Amino acid sequence: MGLSVVLTPQSLADLQEIVAFIARDNPERARTFGNELIDKALSLTTFPDRGRIVPELADPDVREIIHSSYRIIYEQMPDAVYVLRFWHGARGEPTIK
Repeated sequence: MGLSVVLTPQSLADLQEIVAFIARDNPERARTFGNELIDKALSLTTFPDRGRIVPELADPDVREIIHSSYRIIYEQMPDAVYVLRFWHGARGEPTIK
């Protein structure tokens, strides 16, 4: 069995903002896209090392996978994978606490 995946409060706030933004034009797509992001994040339960190291941090424990134009930034810890941010690539560098 793989590691558990935990969505941090910041990543949940990011997700809510993304879905609200898309919903202004297409509520159904907002719902399905939000689910796609969650599914992609949950896929980290197996082989979390597959993501690349976040270039801005150069910390081998903080990695990212890409879905569409979004970066799913996460930290791999011994007990779980913590999703730190869902970040649109056009927004520049994310703040990671």
